[in-house]
Amino acid sequence: MRKIMNFDKERERLSQADTLAYLRRPLRLTDMVIVYQIERRGPNGLYQERFIYSALIPATQIEAALSDSEWDLGLGDGMPLSGGGEYLRYGTKNGVEPLVIYNDLYYAQEAWPEICEEFRLFHGLYHDREKERYLKIDEDLEEVVVATVKPKHVQIRLKEILEWLALKEMYLSIQFRCWERSEHSPEKLGLNPTDLGEEKSDTWDMLHREDFVCWRHSYKDVRGIQDYQVDSRLVGKRLIEPLPKSESGYVGFSPPPKRRYVQFIFNTHGDEYTCDPDKLDSPEKNPDAPFYLTPIHFSKQVLDRYYHEPNKYTVKDSSVGTSWWSMTIDNHAPDKVCVMFRDLCLLPYTEQLHWRMHNVLPEGGVSETFFRRNVQGEWASSDQPDLLFKQHYELLQRTCDECLGWQLLKPLGSGDAYRLQRMRVPSTDEQCLFDDLVGDLQTVLIESLDVKSLKKLLPPASREQLKSKGSIALLKEVLISREGDESNLSVAFLGKLQQLRSKGSSHRKGTDYQKIASRFGVDSQGPKEAFAGILRQAIAFIEFLTDVVRSGKLNNKNGDGS
Repeated sequence: MRKIMNFDKERERLSQADTLAYLRRPLRLTDMVIVYQIERRGPNGLYQERFIYSALIPATQIEAALSDSEWDLGLGDGMPLSGGGEYLRYGTKNGVEPLVIYNDLYYAQEAWPEICEEFRLFHGLYHDREKERYLKIDEDLEEVVVATVKPKHVQIRLKEILEWLALKEMYLSIQFRCWERSEHSPEKLGLNPTDLGEEKSDTWDMLHREDFVCWRHSYKDVRGIQDYQVDSRLVGKRLIEPLPKSESGYVGFSPPPKRRYVQFIFNTHGDEYTCDPDKLDSPEKNPDAPFYLTPIHFSKQVLDRYYHEPNKYTVKDSSVGTSWWSMTIDNHAPDKVCVMFRDLCLLPYTEQLHWRMHNVLPEGGVSETFFRRNVQGEWASSDQPDLLFKQHYELLQRTCDECLGWQLLKPLGSGDAYRLQRMRVPSTDEQCLFDDLVGDLQTVLIESLDVKSLKKLLPPASREQLKSKGSIALLKEVLISREGDESNLSVAFLGKLQQLRSKGSSHRKGTDYQKIASRFGVDSQGPKEAFAGILRQAIAFIEFLTDVVRSGKLNNKNGDGS
């Protein structure tokens, strides 16, 4: 009974009914469709093979394409070709074009599929080379994956293909060629001579067509020819019609997609209004609309999302954004962020929803820094310690370039760059966030000290004595030898910071941690205010280093410690 059941399953597999059903399945515009595939399974990759390759068929040739299951464009076709006194851009005379270029001309390397350049440029796709995918920004300013490319597998979102083909007046043809093979004999599988093509009949190898799909399916007895005994072959194509031009979403053919906007609290009564710029900027049409330069208030926690993803988002003095959107903000107050009403429309819809969650009743106005810069047109520095810290850090880097030719604090590598990018006064008194930020500051100020270059500033005897000492002791010795005894006070902060890190987030917190934490005011002020104070001390330390570098006292012209 078990063998009978196995043969039933084997016959079902060889029928390729499941494969055909998958290839004919209903598709949605948001589906990622396989447009190129080379797949081999089983011993030596022989027992199952699937090839999918796509072609673009002119609307005038649909009936001709569906009259035959054979491919209109084969693997390797679609390349420029010259011959017979003419140049063919895609190597064809019937107007068929490739969607994916299969370039196998370089025999020493594995062929790599390439998506048609016209398609990529039409949609303005960005090539994420690290993940081998193509991205675009949709009508809500959201990042969308349009295509993924692997050596033997390419998927493209159907929506973008059909929008493009609407204007080209072409159909997408997904061509397929699939084999299933069995090591069992035709007799055991219950296949008769008609099935195997030994006797011609009306059903053997007949072209099937339903709507925009056509295919042929056949079996073959290959005993004595191959290592297996039965071969099942499915060949065909599926044509997908383009979207109507009125639905293509492109200027001149259809109305532009309508963007969505969120309502925000804009006054102390808690009234809300949309950030749609057309409604804000038309007081004559919307007399009840608030002034478009009304500052909308948010809790400081609204920025945490962006600090937590520093590889994607950037928070700077007066701005937040990504590579595809940016918004001016007032982040110069300790407990809130303000944004001009009209600027909120620059956010993607999902980002508007995020900001709406942190929208609070207005209390007071914008910061003095923001007012002086944006209203009075004056130069004004921020008074927020996190923003000042980054400014002074960058100034030290530039000063070292100009005066030393090397960096006193080595630039952070790609694996640690986030530590500086997310440096800030925490929005809450969460201990875990405080510990993380203390660790980040230690990495930026202590672990980044250029020990190798600092040692060159000391005589050989002093270098040997400090061989087993840490970077702080080395910096202290260099500063004392070049600057004077007062440098001891400047580097004392680093020692306390290192203790706070080692006694706190690196180990279980005990009495030693409580002692060092109390020196920074963690208990009396809370982690949030305490870290603001730590940043101010860090700023003072960086200012001191900058002055020392400018003075020329760290120059080592003779290279012998003098």
